[in-house]
Amino acid sequence: MTVWTPENAGEEAEDSHDTLPNGVSLADFYAFMPMHNYIFAPTRDTWPAGGVNARCAPIPLGELDEKGKKKTMKASLWLDQNQSVEMMTWAPGLPMIIENKLIAEGGWFARDGVRCFNLYLPPTIKPGDKEHAGRWLNHVHKVFPDDAEHIIKWLAHRRQRPHEKINHALVLGGKPGIGKDTLLEPAKRAVGPWNFAEVSPKQTVGRFNGFLKSVILRISEARDLGELDRFQFYDHMKAYTAAPPDVLRVDEKNLREHSVPNCCGVVITTNHKTDGIYLPADDRRHYVAWSRLTEEDFSKEYWNDLWGWYENSGFEHATAYLDTLDLSGFDAKAPPPKTAAFWAIVDTNRAPEEPELTDALDRLGNPDAVTLIKIQNVAPDDFAEWLRDRKNRRIVPHRFEKCGYVPARNPDATDGLWIIAGRRQAVYVKTTLSLCDQIIAARNIRSSST
Repeated sequence: MTVWTPENAGEEAEDSHDTLPNGVSLADFYAFMPMHNYIFAPTRDTWPAGGVNARCAPIPLGELDEKGKKKTMKASLWLDQNQSVEMMTWAPGLPMIIENKLIAEGGWFARDGVRCFNLYLPPTIKPGDKEHAGRWLNHVHKVFPDDAEHIIKWLAHRRQRPHEKINHALVLGGKPGIGKDTLLEPAKRAVGPWNFAEVSPKQTVGRFNGFLKSVILRISEARDLGELDRFQFYDHMKAYTAAPPDVLRVDEKNLREHSVPNCCGVVITTNHKTDGIYLPADDRRHYVAWSRLTEEDFSKEYWNDLWGWYENSGFEHATAYLDTLDLSGFDAKAPPPKTAAFWAIVDTNRAPEEPELTDALDRLGNPDAVTLIKIQNVAPDDFAEWLRDRKNRRIVPHRFEKCGYVPARNPDATDGLWIIAGRRQAVYVKTTLSLCDQIIAARNIRSSST
């Protein structure tokens, strides 16, 4: 007796005077047991059992029933018993069926006899000739002349090593109409358009986050969302722009939540520098490139020529260039360089009290420890008045922290304050000191004031 398999289904179907619909066969499906639905492998979509059974003929069992008719099994039931998976994920660089491994929030772990379905679809573009990629390279250098090398290597990494995390996002800024998005089009084709997601800043903080299953995640037109939302956006994006975490939890409509490796590369595009994203001075997760060009620097013929080249094998040539670019000098895990545009955004977000506090600390010689009263004594009248205002008391420690000082708690007092010159006071010490040295510095300032 011939054992039925999806591969010899055509022979059996001929026996039963039945044929499978063109383009869909039982071999295309895998039973996903946790939800008891079926993954259509060519697109990674899920189907219900009824859909599978409607498109795939019943499976002949090679036996006769009591009435002498051939016994059959529903296609969905055959998949349950013979072609099933216990888990799904999205993992570039791994096969469609990952044998003897499962993934959880901590990462991969081994388990014999199980299978994990990989939702990742590799790109299908056929690389052209890297020597003919100059039209795209010229555009990148035209828009971002000071940052082109870093941008191109970042994009090449996404093509060559989609399974590895780049621990910083690209921020591409400038006036509208200068081709920031056009610059990314070849990279989109190189990694596969289905692996290139685009969302708004507000979508990134929503519940559904299927966009994390992307080799490149573009967050378009990031701009001021209100003071609270800017900080919320920055904090929320920390997990997406760098690893750890090594695994992210994906929640999509109509799909069971599943864990995926954290390997998406984030690109933020914006037309706004002063009211755009928030970046603190100690940020290590963003490379900021800013263009000085305007829409008037480009003619209609320029865009027609560039897009005409794109459609006439330009995408393929750019892909070949990204494929072969030497990345030995590109450290995907190291903090990116801090550009002039980065500092411009940081300075825009500084509170006006920060430079005034920095000036006062400079006048005091940047001591290891300092009190608020000492700052008030050397501060200009308006800033000293701001420091004395009780409604600002909760903000003051944050301003000190931005300047490199934190409160040192008195281990001998229940309220943590220090008695200096007969008054209970907070003592701020340098963050660069060890905990022991911070306490010593605070005690020294107390001793010098008695």
